[in-house]
Amino acid sequence: MPNYQPQELINLAVHILESIGVPQEDAAVVADALVQADLEGISSHGISRLSIYARRMMEKRIETNPNIHIERAGNVLKVDGGNGLGHVVTFRAIQAAIPLAKQEGIAAIAVRNSNHNGTASYYCRIACKEEIILIGMTNSPPGIVPTGGKKAFLGTNPIAFGFPARTSPPIIVDMSTSVAARGKIILAAKQGEKIPAGWAVDREGLITTDAKEALSGAVLPFGGAKGYALATAIELLTGVLSGAAFGPHVQNIYDDKAKKANVGHTFFLLHIPHWMPMEGYYRRVEQFVEELKSAPKAGDADEIYYPGERRYQRYLETLHSGISLSDEVWEELKQLAAMYGIPVRRLKW
Repeated sequence: MPNYQPQELINLAVHILESIGVPQEDAAVVADALVQADLEGISSHGISRLSIYARRMMEKRIETNPNIHIERAGNVLKVDGGNGLGHVVTFRAIQAAIPLAKQEGIAAIAVRNSNHNGTASYYCRIACKEEIILIGMTNSPPGIVPTGGKKAFLGTNPIAFGFPARTSPPIIVDMSTSVAARGKIILAAKQGEKIPAGWAVDREGLITTDAKEALSGAVLPFGGAKGYALATAIELLTGVLSGAAFGPHVQNIYDDKAKKANVGHTFFLLHIPHWMPMEGYYRRVEQFVEELKSAPKAGDADEIYYPGERRYQRYLETLHSGISLSDEVWEELKQLAAMYGIPVRRLKW
């Protein structure tokens, strides 16, 4: 697949979003988050998502300029996302919570009436730059079968943790509660590729390697009943506690007949200086990372990586080599650009 310049893809995405009616500042956030995902190798949450976001905004199923309402209750920010793009809603909520966390030592966010908000690692990096540990989670349309069932009930419900570091990239844990993110299956179906056995079941509850059959069925939770239990806890925190939709009531952005998604997000921000001096924290993190990477290696392992390290290495590599896009994704972008008379040039390396 050909490679494309990251900054030019950001510029193109911004122009497309602005043409649809998204304010420039919000368009910049969405474009940056999408391309960041591609740079980190998470293409299922990257620029390939722009076409579906654009379509739903043109259909008025997602608001281009949402009225986002934030209400404070103690250390909790209760956010109504106004049915806006999830990246915009989450970014504004995090920005509002950072001063509160710095003042009080801890802040929490409960978001309702939002949409898919991309990779949680994007928001982890924002918080880490402010000396804040971030714990974030979101629910999503039904994708996981409960243990013992054959029909999807829970979302793939990602959870993430971001820990600042001084001499190395942040330690970031960002994972879905499914064996594989549903976005990877969506991308595989779009590109006509098979998926590994053990990722998903078809509508009859049978293991399948057909990505399209998997989208008609369900994704399997990681770790069996343990993944199912964690997905349940996240559903309660993000859907039930926030006032958002939960379980089968969360609408799927890829369903042409669905109503607004009403996705829920929950975040916890811990301002490290309230817990311990930053110098001491950084020293302990450095010791932790050094000892972790020095642990005895298995015979076939060349190195022990801490969570988020390989993601950052991919980011550096892709930043210099360019982002690979399939012909289908590129055609979708060109069609969107043509719709608004946006010139497409100097993208391919």
